[in-house]
Amino acid sequence: MEEIMDKLENFNKERDWDQFHSPENLAKSICIEAGELLECFQWDNKNYIRQEVLEELADVFTYCFQMAMKLEVSPKQIILDKLEKTKKKYPVEKSKGSSKKYNKL
Repeated sequence: MEEIMDKLENFNKERDWDQFHSPENLAKSICIEAGELLECFQWDNKNYIRQEVLEELADVFTYCFQMAMKLEVSPKQIILDKLEKTKKKYPVEKSKGSSKKYNKL
């Protein structure tokens, strides 16, 4: 993750783009790119173009990493913290094989 974040930081510095990367703008960009990812499956979820999906997924990840950098947090740590919280909401014995929300288990 460090390598990715370093490369993103250098990429943005070379272009002087950090000035545009407020948390609000990054959150908007995440949503926009997530919409473009979803668009890959809009009319046919079985015959999507894999390369297009991968590129849109990369865009979503890129903006998520940039948001983490802007907020000065470790993506790894916040994911691990959230996973621990989610484990408590969805214990295996209640949630295995179920798509129900935690409050309906």
